[in-house]
Order: sequence, then C-alpha cells, then structure tokens
Amino acid sequence: MRLFEAILDANHRAVAGDPSAGVRVADYVAELPVIALTCIDPRLNRLFPGVLGLPEEHFIWLRNAGNIITGPLSSTMRSIAVACAVKGGRDIAVIGHTDCKISHVTISELTDLFKALGVERQRLPENLTDYFGVFASERQNVIRGVDFVRQSPLIGPRIPVHGLMVDIQSGLLEWIVNGYETLERSATPPVPLSLPSLGAAVENLAARAAFDLGEMKFPESKIGDMASAAIQTLSVRDPASDPRAPIAPPVAPPPPPSPPPLAPPAAPPPLHPRAVPIPPPIRLHPRGRTGRQPPLPGGFSNR
Repeated sequence: MRLFEAILDANHRAVAGDPSAGVRVADYVAELPVIALTCIDPRLNRLFPGVLGLPEEHFIWLRNAGNIITGPLSSTMRSIAVACAVKGGRDIAVIGHTDCKISHVTISELTDLFKALGVERQRLPENLTDYFGVFASERQNVIRGVDFVRQSPLIGPRIPVHGLMVDIQSGLLEWIVNGYETLERSATPPVPLSLPSLGAAVENLAARAAFDLGEMKFPESKIGDMASAAIQTLSVRDPASDPRAPIAPPVAPPPPPSPPPLAPPAAPPPLHPRAVPIPPPIRLHPRGRTGRQPPLPGGFSNR
C-alpha cells in the first residue's frame, strides 16, 4: 500500500467512527514529506494536517486563495518546485474543499469588490478569469491544478501529483486524481509495432496458395439436377421465361398511315408562237468597170 492509499483508508475509517484509524508514518518515510496546496479559507485550519494523519514535520503546507494554479510556470508553481527542492518533497497534493467562496464570486462582483478597495476597472487586466484563475467548480479547479503541476518543467518526472477534495464539515477526503496511476501511465513505454518480414510474408502467401486439388470438396449433385433446379426456380419467378412454353409468333407492327393524295399540278398557260420577220437576202454585186457600186435594194443609193 502506498502513502496516499493509506491516508485515504485511514481518513474514511476515522470519519466512520473508528478510533484506531491512523497512518503508520514509519512505514512511509521514503514518501515523505508531502507538499500540499490548499485554500486560505480559515475553516481549514482545524482540519490540516489531521485529516491526512500526518505529523506537522512531514506536512509542507502551501496556501493561496482558491488553491489556484494559473500555469506551469506561475508563482504558485515556483513555490511548489522550491518546496520540493529545498524541503525534499516526495508527493504533491492539490487539495480543494467544498463550499469554496472563490467559486461563488462572479467577475462582475469581483470588479465591484476591487472598486470598493479603490482599484478601478481600467487598472485591472482585461481577462480577469485567466488572470486570477476564477472558477465555478471546485473539482475542475483541482484537476486543472494537477494538470499544470504535471506539465511543469520545474517538477521531477518521478514525483506523484494527487488531486483531492475535502468536505469542509466532516473532513472526508475524496481522491479525484490518483497520482500513482497517472505516473505509471506516463512511464509505461509504448508497445512496439511488430511488422512481419518480407520472407515471412512470402512464405505465408505461398502456404495459402499451395493446395491439393484432390483435397477440395465438391457438392455431389449433378450438373443436370442443378440446371433443372435453376430452370424450375426461374419458371416460378416468371412463367413466361419457361423454355418449355411454346414460342408465340411475333406480332407484326401496324402499317404506317398512308399520306394524303397530292393535288394535280396546274396546267401551264398556252404558249403563242411569236412571228420573227426574216430579213430579205442580201445580194452582193461586184463592182463594174466604171467603179460604181450597184444600187442598193429598195432604190437607195450608197452615195
């Protein structure tokens, strides 16, 4: 049993009324002291370190408003790292509590509270939620703080980081983040991916491809029986597809409709021959000895 397993067991037995409940500190010297971050709520003064079952010399108590951690390199994170280095812390616990007043304050109310102190809004950072780490869930605030501690480069990788909630009335502890399990998961090496060699892959394919044709099992039904069964199935599905049914003669398509009769062409108009006058023949007479030309027809002279 590890230290915080013993702490939770003793705490639950003590809350249930067992007067003998307690932690044998001598059995867990190698896991002490414990670095614990809690809220500044004064109601926690009566609970710690008694709810953990640890003496004061093995309990390093760090406190801030809301046990808030705003980042892996924040001022609170630096205080935790120095406590581990100087005080030799072996386990870290971020412990929230029920009915935390910080979770009930809205940003508007927080602005008014600062204004009542003389701090105007323009003097404050723009994002008050991130700057002050304001939260609405105590449990989520613890989980977020554990994540920041685990991510911080200032914390050794072998230190377990736990997240707990304590009931402000009864002192009952609830283990939200088991630091041992988280540490084991991060330390577990990934399973190597084994790939078959090329030779093994070829042999495997060859073994699958090599078979004896004589060892293959075929159905004992005959081909004719299978064909008959197939024909019977087809005939049940579609009687018209039965090959034994008579083949009906093809139906001739109806003739196309005849075109309407054409009107006879109109008779061309009668042709009247036109008389073309034929000119009288021209007679050529040779010149006489006198050199005169003979007279033209019709009594005209060429002079």
